[in-house]
Amino acid sequence: LLCPCLIYGAYIFLPFDAPLLLTVTARLVYTLRCAAFATFPVVLGMIVSGISRLCSSALEPFGELHREVEIHRTYVSQSIHLFILYFFNMAVLATYLPQQLLKLIPLLTGLFAISRLIFWMSYAFGRSFRAFGFSMTFLPLLAMLLWNLYGMFVLEPENLLT
Repeated sequence: LLCPCLIYGAYIFLPFDAPLLLTVTARLVYTLRCAAFATFPVVLGMIVSGISRLCSSALEPFGELHREVEIHRTYVSQSIHLFILYFFNMAVLATYLPQQLLKLIPLLTGLFAISRLIFWMSYAFGRSFRAFGFSMTFLPLLAMLLWNLYGMFVLEPENLLT
């Protein structure tokens, strides 16, 4: 319920528009540039994971990990998987969106980055708190997937394999 409200509010009130992108190649390059910002939480997680592994007091570096190290390692692993799903869905979404809705690409990128950071912080507090951050990541991803399937099979079925 919160994600659509955040996206709609940002779409209406943020004062920027997407550039005029007429070709599919230009749209994919725009998506790739926006997706570069979505890697920020993943890279930050890798840095913190490395530092926490260096600072842990484990005598065996490949032995059992402490809880703090395991939290960061799990976050990075899950974030990489979700980023791959996010990026491919965003690339397909950019090809089906009309020009006036291309403003959604950077907004969804920002939502992805913020929701991964919220998930990370809530995961550190406990496993029961992480559902909010995960749902803020997963539900927009699911909505993008459903829109992409709708676009491929209903809106343009003749261009499915071209």
